[in-house]
Amino acid sequence: MKQKKVSKAVFPVAGLGTRFLPATKSIPKEIMTLVDRPLIQYAIDEARAAGIKEFIFVTSRGKSALEDYFDSAPELESALRKSGKDHLLDILKDTNMDSGAIAYVRQNRPMGLGHAVWCARRLIGNEPFAVLLPDDVIAAEKPCLQQMIEAYAETGGNMVAAMEVSPDKASSYGVLDIGNDMGSIVEAKGMVEKPPKGTAPSNLAVIGRYILSPKVMTNLNRMKQGAGGEIQLTDAIAEEIGDGKVFGYRFRGQRYDCGSKAGFLQATVAFGLARPDLREEFGAYLNDMVALQKAAQ
Repeated sequence: MKQKKVSKAVFPVAGLGTRFLPATKSIPKEIMTLVDRPLIQYAIDEARAAGIKEFIFVTSRGKSALEDYFDSAPELESALRKSGKDHLLDILKDTNMDSGAIAYVRQNRPMGLGHAVWCARRLIGNEPFAVLLPDDVIAAEKPCLQQMIEAYAETGGNMVAAMEVSPDKASSYGVLDIGNDMGSIVEAKGMVEKPPKGTAPSNLAVIGRYILSPKVMTNLNRMKQGAGGEIQLTDAIAEEIGDGKVFGYRFRGQRYDCGSKAGFLQATVAFGLARPDLREEFGAYLNDMVALQKAAQ
């Protein structure tokens, strides 16, 4: 059976970014740059590569800089054009969104990821949709969401990106209880949000990429509180498991948790070394730093 095309994506960006204070006192965390592009740009580029045409941002007070980022900048573009800096104009094109392609809705209370996604319900309607968390940056030859949409064409239902984590870290994630394991795709027979240490049903953790049926919005309508007293997206997805319609997808790529300082720094190093224009100079600097550390020990 041919699956309905996924053309809409929700980006929950209402968080305060307190782990990155004081920087996030004045700028949204999603605008913080990984090398020379903000985190949100990586998520947008991944969504575009997967065929997403409508972009829905769930924001909160103080996120106007995020909205401005996707507007055209006529004065800047004119200055670059007069200076003959066409290569920079080409870079700016990726930051512009067509009129009507992007929409913003407010989450007026911090009630969890499930609630943030629910805020976009009227824009989603009765269609399958994707959810991308910009904190999770994934380096992959084929973008993660594109991999998932190709797999979704075969399975339908609901699909979550999943990766193996060490058992001692499973309590920090939503974790899949695995039913039928088909390799890249696993059928879930259960999902647990942040299980207490030692109780996780597996070490296959859910990370910030989802393809969901509109039925998940119906489940979120009940506003059931879960772990931490918040409305958990994982719980709403888990309600669909009884119909055999929840799948985990072991994506090919490296995920970086840019919601943490250590993860952000790791991603900066990895993406910096992957850039041809930075690799030699930056790599030499890192080698020198390692040598200095060894000499000091």
